[in-house]
Amino acid sequence: MGDIIKMDVNELLKLYEAGQRDFSGIDLQGANLNGVTLIEVDFSGANLMGASLSRAFLTKSNFSGAFLNWADLSYTKLSEGNLADADLTKANLSGAFLIKSNFSKAKLSGANVSHANLRNSDLHRANLCGANLCGANLRGVTLQGANLNWANLKAAKLSGAGLKGAFLHNVNLKGAFLNGVDLQGSQLDGVNLSTAKLSGANLEGAHLEAANFSDAVLRGTSLNGAHLNGANLSGASMAQANLSWANLNQADFSEADLSQAHFLGAKVDGAEFTNVKLSDLTRRYLCLLASGNSVWTQKATRDTLNCPADNPMPEITTTRSASTRPAAQIAFNLPIRTVADPIAQLA
Repeated sequence: MGDIIKMDVNELLKLYEAGQRDFSGIDLQGANLNGVTLIEVDFSGANLMGASLSRAFLTKSNFSGAFLNWADLSYTKLSEGNLADADLTKANLSGAFLIKSNFSKAKLSGANVSHANLRNSDLHRANLCGANLCGANLRGVTLQGANLNWANLKAAKLSGAGLKGAFLHNVNLKGAFLNGVDLQGSQLDGVNLSTAKLSGANLEGAHLEAANFSDAVLRGTSLNGAHLNGANLSGASMAQANLSWANLNQADFSEADLSQAHFLGAKVDGAEFTNVKLSDLTRRYLCLLASGNSVWTQKATRDTLNCPADNPMPEITTTRSASTRPAAQIAFNLPIRTVADPIAQLA
């Protein structure tokens, strides 16, 4: 830790009242600083392990590189603070006010950040593995490259957050607010997104195998080319969602609202569509693609779509190439110019 200067709380407060603001490198391990006012103070590199700063006023203070392991920062006011490279392992930041703060490369593994307000803060490459962020306000937060493996983000507010390149293995996003978030290409296999709000989000090419989207809201969400095989989308609201070229094999869409959703080139082998809300035109298109039995109900996928038994089943090959006509064009003899929206031409 370098040259650490041991200091007690009374001495610290006297020096602060006298105008001193540089307390970098001091040792306040285990100190009781509950409710203190220390505005724009420099605690960079300080040892505050196990210290209690609950409900303290620390606006614009510098804790970069500080040691705050197991520290209590619950309900602390630390907006525009600098905690870059700080060690907050197992720290308690529940209910803290931390807007516009810098947590880049900070260690927050196992930390309690539940219901904290981190709006517009920078957490890029921060380690939040196993952290509790339940109900936290993370709107507009930068999380690029952050480690969120096994983190609890239940009911967290992430609208407008930057999550590209974030590690999200086994993260809990149940009931989270992810409207408009860019998760293109993310690895989210098996993730719990039940009741989450994802309207307008970008999940193109994302890996969502066996993910749980039950009762989630995905209105206008882009899932183009996403891997959703085995995913649970039962009861989801997916009006105007784009599922073109997505792998939907063995996915469960029962009771989902799929009105005006797009399925061009999608794979639906063994998928479940019982009681879905679906336009007749889209249903007819899916009946051409459907095959196999649902792993959810053991019924034929075509039966869950209520496809007519005598519906012709031409052999279909779908491709993204503009030179090859897609399935709906083959079956309904549509002209090549309709490739952008073949289903609309089936009427």
